[in-house]
Order: sequence, then C-alpha cells, then structure tokens
Amino acid sequence: MTGRFADRRRAVAQALQSVGAEAMVVTDLRNIGYLSGFRGSAGALLIDADGEAVLATDSRYELQVVEQAPDVGHVITREYVSGVLGRRRGPGDAPVAVEADDLTLSAAAALRSALAEVGSVDAPVIETSGVIEGVRRRKDEVELGLIEKSCAVLDRAWTHMLASGLITAGRSERDVAADLEHAMRRAGSDGVAFETIVASGPNGALPHHVPGDRVLEAGDLVVIDFGAMVDGYASDCTRTVAIGQAPDRLVRAYEVVLRAQLAGVEAVRPGLGCADLDGVSRGIIEAEGFGGFFGHSLGHGVGLDVHEAPAVSTRSTSTLSDGDVITIEPGIYIPGLGGIRIEDTVAVSVGGGRSLTTTSKAFSTL
Repeated sequence: MTGRFADRRRAVAQALQSVGAEAMVVTDLRNIGYLSGFRGSAGALLIDADGEAVLATDSRYELQVVEQAPDVGHVITREYVSGVLGRRRGPGDAPVAVEADDLTLSAAAALRSALAEVGSVDAPVIETSGVIEGVRRRKDEVELGLIEKSCAVLDRAWTHMLASGLITAGRSERDVAADLEHAMRRAGSDGVAFETIVASGPNGALPHHVPGDRVLEAGDLVVIDFGAMVDGYASDCTRTVAIGQAPDRLVRAYEVVLRAQLAGVEAVRPGLGCADLDGVSRGIIEAEGFGGFFGHSLGHGVGLDVHEAPAVSTRSTSTLSDGDVITIEPGIYIPGLGGIRIEDTVAVSVGGGRSLTTTSKAFSTL
C-alpha cells in the first residue's frame, strides 16, 4: 500500500485510534475522493485500522473505479454501506466510526441495518466530526499545485474583466457576475467554488449579497468575491473597485482594509495562533475607528471545500501549520453607504505566507 492516497488513509487510521474506532465508514464524496482518488457521484469507503480500504459503488462506475482507485478493494452494488461493511476484516463487534456531519437520520438507520446484515449488530457506532478534515488540513505538493492552478484561473479571469471593460457604470450586478463566471470557465475552471458575489454601492455593506438587477453607478464601490474549482480544489479571492469618484469615507476605509490585509498576509507563519492572526488585521481596523464595521472572521481554510479548517477568527483555538492554505479577507461594511473587502488565498509554509492570488490590490477607479 504505497502512494499519496495510501498515506492519507494511514493518517486517518491513526487518527481513529484517538476516538476508539477500529474502522471508519466514509460517505462524504469529497473525502472518498481524497482518500482513494475516486471521483464518482455515489459510493462508500471503509478504512480498516491498518489503512487498508474497500470502496463500494454501483455499475455506472465499474470501469471508472478501477482506473481512479486501483489500490483499494472494489464492491459493485447499490447498497454501498452494507457492501463495504461486508468486507470488514476486523472483529464483528469492533467499534465503527462514521462521519456524523454527513450522516442523515435515514442513513444512520440504514447503517444499523447494514451492521445487522453482516452480523455486527453489537458493534458500537462512534459519531465523529473533523477526523478526515483534520488530515486534509496539510496540503501535499500535488494539492498545493492544484490550488495554485485554481488561483491562477482567478487571476486570468479578473485581468480579463478589467481589460475588457466589463465592470462599468450601466451594467447590472447580475451581468457582471455572469461575465466573471464565464471568464473563469474560459480560463480553465471546472465550475465555481461558490456563488459569485457582486455587491455595488450600498449593497456592498452586505458581505454575502446575492447579485441582482441593481445597475452600477458612478460613485459606487463594487465588492466582487469569486472562486473557481480546478480538479476538485477551490480558490477564493475578493477585489473591490470604484466606479468613478467614490465617497471620501469609503476611500479612507479602503486604505485601512488594504493595510490590514497586507499586514495579515505578512504575519502568516507556522506556529501563529489563528486568533492572533485575526487580531493583527482586526487591530488595525479598530485603531482607525472602523472596528464596529468588521463583523466576520479574518479567514478560513481552502482546499477541497472553499471553507474548511482552520478557521481564522477571534474564537479559533487552532494554530497555523506548514501546509495550511487559508484566506486573509478583512472588510469594512458601512450600512447605507457601501463596503470593502480584500481577500487572497494564502499558502502557509516555514518561509511565511505566500499569496496565491496575485492581481493588484491597489485602489482602482474604473
């Protein structure tokens, strides 16, 4: 059992010891892909205590599973969970871990039925949260390369939007969002990592505004938050631009956010507490009198999910580690006036933080 997928499964098997389980049924499709390479839309994976694994999927993927996941056992069945449980190699009454965040009540009942079918009705079921996600935090070289590729898509798409004059007065938020998503596709994205945010004028005070029919006007700041998926890995970036002459208060707020964002990226290093990193940027915003207008956390992890561990917030108990990929995205949101957010996807290494999204963050008037 060699290779990066096997290494990941062994890491999960080792983590299972801390929760008292001797096997784990994996049902989250992203985690199945992470641990086996299988990219189908249905299945279940069983990891035993030694990291050996078996994957169940249906006949639609009979050829695909052999190609994508050659180093695990295969069961072709529509009964995914019972299919993998039937191949358990440990004692029938040994504890089995499940992904509580992915398991619905109906799926939990099906799991119990499946255990009974294979003679393991007395096996304790241990509900876990974050076991695999904890292993996923540290990105290997392949993963980092894919995230860099995803971020390069954002850079190319953003450069196209500016060069083509597609962010301008008279266009609606909805039109700008559609053009940006099309530009990401043309630049190599497999799809969006989340619904693109285009928030103009007073809508910019809403951090997760949904693009609508409001037309961009002279004097607006426009907050644009966008992300791509490339080979299963996400990227995340926000830029804020002005349409003509913006109000002085927003221009000043932009300068403060930019300073806070640059300071946050500069502070990134392994061993730094995530709450302390949040405090670096938040402290600058508070010192300039805008603290009451910055309500969300400074950032989050990025990988297979656009939001994953670690959380970079005032409440976080995590510490940055080599191999983390996070966002640094401070903002100021002034109701009735507008908002600013500046965000980069940042890789954490022993050398510090490296922004993987690289387009200019200087104040820009279009």
